[in-house]
Amino acid sequence: MHDVARLAQVSVSTVSYVLTGARPISQATRDRVLAAMAELDYQPNALARGLASRRSRILGLLMPMDERGLGATETAFVTGAAAAAGVAGYHLVLSPVGGGDLDDLRRLASSRMLDGVVLMEVQLTDQRVAVLQEAGVPLVLIGRTGDTGTLPYVDIDFDQTVREAVAHLVGLGHRQIVYVNHSAATLASGYGPALRTRDAFTAAMTTHGLEPVMIAAEDSAAGGRAALAAAFARAPELTAVLAMNEAAIFGILGELTRRGLSVPDDVSVVSMVTSPQVAELATPALTAMTSPGSAMGRIAIEALVRHLGGAAVERHQQLLPCTLEVRGSTAGPRSRQPLAADR
Repeated sequence: MHDVARLAQVSVSTVSYVLTGARPISQATRDRVLAAMAELDYQPNALARGLASRRSRILGLLMPMDERGLGATETAFVTGAAAAAGVAGYHLVLSPVGGGDLDDLRRLASSRMLDGVVLMEVQLTDQRVAVLQEAGVPLVLIGRTGDTGTLPYVDIDFDQTVREAVAHLVGLGHRQIVYVNHSAATLASGYGPALRTRDAFTAAMTTHGLEPVMIAAEDSAAGGRAALAAAFARAPELTAVLAMNEAAIFGILGELTRRGLSVPDDVSVVSMVTSPQVAELATPALTAMTSPGSAMGRIAIEALVRHLGGAAVERHQQLLPCTLEVRGSTAGPRSRQPLAADR
């Protein structure tokens, strides 16, 4: 690093900041340092840097997973976080630690293997937060607890996202709109997105003078089919479905086809918190509230790195809305008689 600093005509600390991203460096200075590194064939030794700084240079992304693994939408969070960690000179480790794995989390936190943690799939009351705080592990949330207080986080602005999705359907003329959420068990567990979108949907529909109907669905294609059947039982005249359950969305589409209903001529469908890759898989391609997953992963890591660099005063709290992308699954409603299968 001293050799690089001499060649680039900067201080050693500036070289360090370029490597770690702990402080902002002008692009011209950064380019000069990187050019000196390339000329000298300088490769930072991660182990040596860790020993010198008493840091592992490893960040953890704690993301509970089930047997379905990671879909395209979840992967965007990971890739955004991994890219930001690499730019800052850190390695990112993905760990599937959920709310029921507190003993595993305590062992992980006490090992001091991780310099800091980004916590995902946050519940309104999330015991993982307390475990990490007790162990003194710096953390940033992708999501929010019920009482955020001084906790740093980046999360989706669910109020604005749901409001825009409902406004899109109402603007097309829909009045019978059903919201398909995650499962009843997920709601009961206190999962933040499920509860916040439930409340936001009720508020948005009430604002338009419409009756809110929400159906809880298991996270599977079968769950989507069952949810649509339940939706028609409660609202036989429904003309639009808003869903935040990617595992169920294709079951919803399949059940509509089975009933002889076309999308969007008979029923419009909007998928919420979805990646373009998933939206484009359907036929027709889904109108979606596109998830800012990659940006959220990046922002969370950047906030964590700033904290590790000494920005103790900062409390990063940020909401990002999803973006409406209109494709082929929404249109104005047309008059139709309820099918026998609807009843």
